[in-house]
Amino acid sequence: MNPAVRAIGRAALAAHPITLAEVQARAELLARHDNSYLVPIEIFADFAARLTDPKRPGGPFKSLCINGRRWFRYNSVYYDTPDLRSFHDHRQGRRLRFKIRERLYEDTGERQFEIKLKSGRGETVKFRQPMLPGDTALDQAPRDFLASVLRRTYDITAPTDLATSLVTDYQRATFVADGQRITCDAGMVCRDPRTGRSVRADGGLVLVESKTDGHLTEADRLLHGYGVRPAEFTKYCGALSALRPDLTANAWRRATRRVFTPTEPYAA
Repeated sequence: MNPAVRAIGRAALAAHPITLAEVQARAELLARHDNSYLVPIEIFADFAARLTDPKRPGGPFKSLCINGRRWFRYNSVYYDTPDLRSFHDHRQGRRLRFKIRERLYEDTGERQFEIKLKSGRGETVKFRQPMLPGDTALDQAPRDFLASVLRRTYDITAPTDLATSLVTDYQRATFVADGQRITCDAGMVCRDPRTGRSVRADGGLVLVESKTDGHLTEADRLLHGYGVRPAEFTKYCGALSALRPDLTANAWRRATRRVFTPTEPYAA
């Protein structure tokens, strides 16, 4: 097993469980502030143990549990324009920027069409709509949903020339306390459907994301105490810049070199 996947699995199994309904009630956080960290597995093990310690003041963080599972396989398909408008809007830090993706929760079969925006206050705001078997993100219903969201929130017209730009697979464990959610991703593999090239995340790193309706969380402060600082990194922009070295991506280049290693070309 990938060492980082093993690390998130051990941490999740050691924690008290929490159901999906409880997570949604206590920390759904469709509008939230995010911080991303690239955490070596040795630090991650101690970090997770401290968060999930039963003696933690206020009670321990609990791990999401669905049908007995504590960590889960995710598949995300991202969509962008031929000139990668979404990628470059994020690279340039544009105020009105968005990402479009289809997410499959492989262990439950649930599929969601998702749009992630940035609010004027720097929050990540996520809109989502369930997808039925056989649906694709380029069907009319998801396109209508995208057009509605962008018109209501940004007063802009949705792009019509969308195509698949990136496919990602990884495993995730989620830890929750009131108003706080920590996602821990490992074993990530990303593929460029245009070229067939793929990159794999370093097996010694866990991508930890703190999500809260405030700013610095207990998890942020703990990681800062280990000397781990927030990383300029997102799965979409980081992976795409690793897969296409010709793209201008100075903001993510350092983190990308640390995270990804090339793999063999994808074979269908």
